[in-house]
Amino acid sequence: MTASTLARRIARLEAIAEIGQLVGRYAYGADRRNDAALMAPLFSRDAVWEANGFGRHEGRDVITEQLARIGSEQIVWSLHYMSAPVIEIDETLLSGRCRWHLWELAQIRQGRDDAEPPAAHWIGGEYDSRVAIDEGQWRFQRVFLDLRLIHRHDAAWLPRSSS
Repeated sequence: MTASTLARRIARLEAIAEIGQLVGRYAYGADRRNDAALMAPLFSRDAVWEANGFGRHEGRDVITEQLARIGSEQIVWSLHYMSAPVIEIDETLLSGRCRWHLWELAQIRQGRDDAEPPAAHWIGGEYDSRVAIDEGQWRFQRVFLDLRLIHRHDAAWLPRSSS
């Protein structure tokens, strides 16, 4: 194996690890009610985010604004489990595709007011994303979430404080 082949293989493995971290940071931000300050650095300026039932949003600012709105108005508590990632790096080592499963515990607000407490739900789906190096770091260019399950769990649970 030549030095350049070894360097390329290492670069590919580093890219895979960094994209895995990107997915982890996405889950971390999502579990903080889609905090815009945490989510914005994860997307390229011209990114697209789409999920059935939650719309299609284009551009980093619009995406983070709409995700934060979902976190304050609809899904008011969540715990994301991102699993079974499949990360493919293009030959250029500058872009790729990442797919993973979502299993999420969530509290979803039932109405526009606070008269009724949020209801416990299980959410499941599959993410499919395009990623690329943007301003020196891996970012999402496109994220599509195919929601396959949003199921109300009638026996509500109470999330524990992180303190």
